[in-house]
Parts: sequence; C-alpha cells; structure tokens
Amino acid sequence: MDVLNTDSASRLELVAFHVCGQEFCVEVVKVREVRSWAPATTLPHAPPEILGVINLRGTVLPIVDLASRLGYPSAKPTSRHAIMVVEIGAKVVGLLVESVSDIFSVDRGEIQKAPELTTGEPDPLVVGFITASDRMISMLTVDRLIRAEAAVAA
Repeated sequence: MDVLNTDSASRLELVAFHVCGQEFCVEVVKVREVRSWAPATTLPHAPPEILGVINLRGTVLPIVDLASRLGYPSAKPTSRHAIMVVEIGAKVVGLLVESVSDIFSVDRGEIQKAPELTTGEPDPLVVGFITASDRMISMLTVDRLIRAEAAVAA
C-alpha cells in the first residue's frame, strides 16, 4: 500500500526514531518490537550495512546498521542504542537506531511527498516528510530498506 495514498484510511500510525541525530519514522504496523542493543555475531562477506545476526528467542535475526544504509557514517553501537524489529516482506530484520522516541498518528494529507532527486537509487528510502512545530520527520518506507544483496546475506 502506498503510504501517501490519500484515498486510503485518513490516519496513519507511525513510530519515530533517531539515526545520526536525525528523526525518522516508519509505519507502526511494520514494527514487531523494540529491543535493547545486543552485540551481533558478524557474517563473512556481508554488505557493509549488515552488522551481523543475533538470537531472538531461537530465531537468527539479521541486524542492519540503519545509519550506514541511509548513507551516514556507520554507527558505533552502545547500550543506549535500540534494535527495531521490523517486517520487510516475508523477512524479519532488526534495524539499529540511536533511540525510539515516539508513537504518533498523522493524517495522510499532512505528509509532504519527498522531492524527486537524482540519487541513482531507483526507489528512494525517504518517501515523505512530516513537519510539526519545531520538528521535521523523514518518513521511510521499510520495504525498500533491505537491498537485494543484503537480503541474500541475511
């Protein structure tokens, strides 16, 4: 479903989080849980944004450095970081974020479409922006966060 489709339900529930000092959000229906950081076991030949895997109640969960995936410098995980466990298609993946800050709802009409830029990437990760008083929140589409080669490694 296109999150910017104003013909759909008028309100959208979102989870806000921080990466490299910037605020982002994703649809709450894509988030299974939020966990504290746990060191990941590295994988040989994995793409740079794949930190490794952790054991999540008996399931091997790949962890993606969301900062690296978004083009920022790689994160140096600390106990203050969090892992957002999200569903990407049929896969379940952990996203390393600095913190999860808020769950909120917004009218779809309040989301401003991201400007089209020539990034070389066929599907932009940021699909829109939400402006609220002194905040600008970049809305990500979870389904585009994992590259094909990273999905194979995971």
